[in-house]
Amino acid sequence: MSRGGRERPGSRPLHLQLPAMLMVMGGGALGTLCRYWLNTAIPSPDGWPLPTLVINLCGAFALGLLLEALARRGPDVGARRTLRLLAGTGFLGAFTTYSTLALDANLLLAADRMADAVAFMLLSVIGGLATAAAGVWVAAARRAATGPGNAGGAETDLT
Repeated sequence: MSRGGRERPGSRPLHLQLPAMLMVMGGGALGTLCRYWLNTAIPSPDGWPLPTLVINLCGAFALGLLLEALARRGPDVGARRTLRLLAGTGFLGAFTTYSTLALDANLLLAADRMADAVAFMLLSVIGGLATAAAGVWVAAARRAATGPGNAGGAETDLT
């Protein structure tokens, strides 16, 4: 791959290529639907934004797991790139939501629930970092346990 994220001289950057945009949009549509479904399925005890916290923490874990697993398999090309765009950028990018986190924190602050707002924001940010790190750790541990030459299961080369 050359400079600027281009595949070959004269080609458009990846973010301007129609197939890449369609992959991200398709994954994003599914991620949004899943987030909506979970948001309606998980209760919000006393108006506390538990659905947003659970969704963002699960998404951070999944993103850490996905990106670490893909990075350990080789360069960001072929099926690995497709999976990253569809599942990582598209699905998980839409599934997790910083804007809803900010809105929920603002709603708690507007309701004079300062302690709840601070707890929610700290749990979201610190928990997000911790769960993303846990996802990276799980992917790395799984790869180490199965060995790089394993041809079965999730360790199969994606290209």
